[in-house]
Amino acid sequence: VQLVQSGDELRTPGASVKISCKASGYTFSDYYIEWVRQAPGQGLEWMGRIDPEDGATNYAQKFQARVTVTADTFTSTAYVDLISLRPEDTAVYYCAVGGLVNWGKGTLVTVSS
Repeated sequence: VQLVQSGDELRTPGASVKISCKASGYTFSDYYIEWVRQAPGQGLEWMGRIDPEDGATNYAQKFQARVTVTADTFTSTAYVDLISLRPEDTAVYYCAVGGLVNWGKGTLVTVSS
């Protein structure tokens, strides 16, 4: 299993960011893809997940209004879209599959004016 994430991003407050996670080495529709973030000096924070088979999503309540998780079965790529960014959204964002067994390397999103 390999999860390749898009590169680091720098955004200003109020902007949005979309991070990709391209999966390979397994059948894309077999596992949920989950998104987790870790802010500097903080623990892991689960954001949401998608079932690529039918597009069903679940979100942590904290992120429901600002996060959208999508999946493209043709390219085996999942995305997380975060809007209305705030400085406290500065974190490393990870995708993971297989019940959080396999992880991408992470994408650093920095929100700063």
